[in-house]
Amino acid sequence: MAAQERELDVVLWGATGFTGRLVAEQLLARHGAAGELRWALAGRNRTKLEALRADLGPQAANLELVLGDGDDEAFLDTLTARARVVCSTVGPYALYGSKLVAACARNATHYCDLTGEVHWMQRMIDAHQKQAEASGARIVPGCGFDSIPSDLGVLFVQREMQARHGVTCPRIKCRATAFSGGASGGTIASMLNLLDEASSDPQVRHILADPYSLNPAGERSGPDGADLATVVWDPDFEAWIAPFVMAAVNCRVVRRSSALLNHPWGREFRYDEATLAGPGPAGWLKAAGVAAGTGAGLVMGAIGPLRRGLSRFLPAPGEGPSLEQREAGRFELRFFGEHPSDARKSLFARVIGDRDPGYGSTAKMLSEAAVCLAQDEQAVEGGFWTPAAAMGEPLLERLQHHAGVTFATDENAA
Repeated sequence: MAAQERELDVVLWGATGFTGRLVAEQLLARHGAAGELRWALAGRNRTKLEALRADLGPQAANLELVLGDGDDEAFLDTLTARARVVCSTVGPYALYGSKLVAACARNATHYCDLTGEVHWMQRMIDAHQKQAEASGARIVPGCGFDSIPSDLGVLFVQREMQARHGVTCPRIKCRATAFSGGASGGTIASMLNLLDEASSDPQVRHILADPYSLNPAGERSGPDGADLATVVWDPDFEAWIAPFVMAAVNCRVVRRSSALLNHPWGREFRYDEATLAGPGPAGWLKAAGVAAGTGAGLVMGAIGPLRRGLSRFLPAPGEGPSLEQREAGRFELRFFGEHPSDARKSLFARVIGDRDPGYGSTAKMLSEAAVCLAQDEQAVEGGFWTPAAAMGEPLLERLQHHAGVTFATDENAA
């Protein structure tokens, strides 16, 4: 069945989970239940699906409910054959997502999720790239806070440099400056599973440490080294910087985008991320605290008994920040785009989200990515893509108009 003949434009898989409910709310607010977008709620528990539909209000009464088991390959084939796009919020993806991705690749169904599990992403790419290419399925993981702001932020900075000066940036830096919001049990479960796998599998540890682990096979090398692990002075931002926990995901996605786009910024393009701590002694102390906290977290996560003990005090799957916390949250990333020959023409930019990064903003970004895959023209064929490489400018416009994410240059940022 060709994609344009599908009964449904978007199926939201895992709709009753914490993030799934937020995505459902966003889709309903933007598109209604009986409008141009044909979408459905899907999961394994009918009672929970019916309760979610009721909670969404009378306007959701006609939303279709699709019931099935994500471990049942026959069901997944039926599900994916009906939909143009499957939008999945069911993590940890390494535990619960592989069969769904395989079904999408088989059945020419586009796919997006919010994973930050680099090792799983590489497994899926290596296992299903050829089948997705053959079927025409566009598989786009990482469509939440990891890694849309970074990936589209780089695309935006390169676009601005090209428009203003007719060149591209050989190097871009991203610095995290402001975050507020709470953590969800689903995200914590994904992180704990990743640590479990890394502690027992040297290959997983290698994938996580490799700065080019998500690049296409044969292109997993380049000029960038390991992610920042210490306190460093950044002369471009005139501030101390420290490790940024999301760099291990975002940097690899951005580098994959460059490769998938056929290296439009040059094969020596460099990209890194860090936390911006500020200038002077106070900035150094803040950066040192971030570095120490990050290091301690990695050490605790690597020790099984400590990791399991810590999990008892963290939110469980299905739990997350309140509505008030999400609406009060925000995030801000600052970018520095280096001009190749004239430092005076280098660019500063910001990507700002109007909700907490992990849930309020992520739900809006993921929903826009799903609808973009379903409705907008993309210049790419089947295969595993990044948000920037698959959807690029159409997604950037959607995010600014409908997801509360602002992309803007800032000539006076430094």
